[in-house]
Amino acid sequence: QVQLVESGGGLVQAGASLRLSCAASGRAFHSYRMAWFRQDPGKEREFVAAISWDGGSTHYADSVKGRFTISRDNAKNTVYLQMNSLKPEDTAVYYCAADQTRPWAVVRNSPLDFASWGQGTQVTVSS
Repeated sequence: QVQLVESGGGLVQAGASLRLSCAASGRAFHSYRMAWFRQDPGKEREFVAAISWDGGSTHYADSVKGRFTISRDNAKNTVYLQMNSLKPEDTAVYYCAADQTRPWAVVRNSPLDFASWGQGTQVTVSS
């Protein structure tokens, strides 16, 4: 079990940068695969990025590849999402999620595999 709290969202202009943080509580944070998802009202939840339990592997959605970077600091129980060159289409609520069933996996990321979720943080990118 791990509890997650996202922060760092806000309103920015296109081309700006934001860094989202996901603070986790739990003794075995280092044993979880972590991921970021996003969702706009009326749309399906969309995978953004994932990172393996040890940070050794990462995977990104094509829509954010080259612009976003996921990282983790297990000593601080924190996962980050650095978002650069933001576009209006990046506007969404961003969610942090944790999976303990396949902590090494990063390529396949179904929301159903993630048992723990944060409350979400709003990112709005204006034109």
